[in-house]
Amino acid sequence: MPIVAVIGDGQLARMMQTAAIELGQSLRLLASSKDASAAQVCSDVLLGDYTNLEHVRLAALGADAVTFDHEHVPNEHLDALIAEGINVQPRPEALIFAQDKLEMRKKLQSLGAPVPPFARIDSLEDAQAFWDQVHGEVCLKARRGGYDGHGVWFPDTQEELSTLVQELLEAGTPLMAEEKVALRGELSAMVARTPSGVTQAWPVVESVQRDGVCAEAVAPAPALPVALRQQAEELSVSLANGLGVTGVLAVELFLCQGAQGALELSVNELAMRPHNTGHWTQDGCCTSQFEQHLRAVLDLPLGDTHTTAEYTVMANVLGAPEDPVMPMQQRVIEVMRRYPKAKIHLYGKEHRPGRKIGHVNYCGEDLAHTRAAANAAAYFLVHATWPDHTSEH
Repeated sequence: MPIVAVIGDGQLARMMQTAAIELGQSLRLLASSKDASAAQVCSDVLLGDYTNLEHVRLAALGADAVTFDHEHVPNEHLDALIAEGINVQPRPEALIFAQDKLEMRKKLQSLGAPVPPFARIDSLEDAQAFWDQVHGEVCLKARRGGYDGHGVWFPDTQEELSTLVQELLEAGTPLMAEEKVALRGELSAMVARTPSGVTQAWPVVESVQRDGVCAEAVAPAPALPVALRQQAEELSVSLANGLGVTGVLAVELFLCQGAQGALELSVNELAMRPHNTGHWTQDGCCTSQFEQHLRAVLDLPLGDTHTTAEYTVMANVLGAPEDPVMPMQQRVIEVMRRYPKAKIHLYGKEHRPGRKIGHVNYCGEDLAHTRAAANAAAYFLVHATWPDHTSEH
């Protein structure tokens, strides 16, 4: 069987394993612990540290391809593997644009992609100059490591900006700033690309954020004008080619109101791996993002990405402030009983407030019902109670 080595042990690697089984493949996992999400379901697990070159090298030994469920492996380690003839996908020269937000912005600008005005922030003077440039509409970002709302700040005053910048720079956090956009919605345009340069895009989805975390994804994005849908899909393909990405690329997009009042797209961030907003593809698409990622990194023919239902809604299961007394397995049974069409995907993770511990996919022809069912199912898995607006089905 082909062996794909996956660096990382989270839910993305866990769901890649499911796809690998069906493709007759085998995953080798570099995991931090035997209890990690993916390590629970993989048979070929190497315990180690992804920042340790020798551990990464051992995981890659004899693999047909090396890939990732996060972008944090040091690029110098990947360069060393490539020099030894190991097939690393995606390659570090592409990964840098998912690792460093400033490098991403500069590269996207050079490729002609829509991005807001931005600046590198190395001093208080840099921050104040940018504040003046964008008339106080500042979004401050850590260049590396931020996710799910972490590493992003929206200062209301110049004094608040100065305090933030001083504290973060003193703590050694590399910073950048960009202009806040007139946000009207968030989208995700996903595509897969092989080392041979073949691409296949999925329909654009609407991403709903709550407290900086993706709570829901609706596929295809409802009420999105056709021209913007086509622009987003074409942008994902052009960026995959322009950046040299292999495997799955997620292009997170802001839908914003331009100076003339028309809706416009602006690139927010990139992810070079399967992505939370692509989980709907497991049950609502001919080829899931996890299967497609494995096909792509092995340079196999890509699968069809047509939808299998009018709408698919993915609702994240995020840990409640307190874990309910009802065991999760009983909550699953109750959801199955009320919503037999719901597809439940759990990650084998212990409860922690706000933690992504699973998701629910629901397919249907009526958007309102599909959305309500997906969110009600996820709500019950979180709280062990039904939201007030639900009724028996």
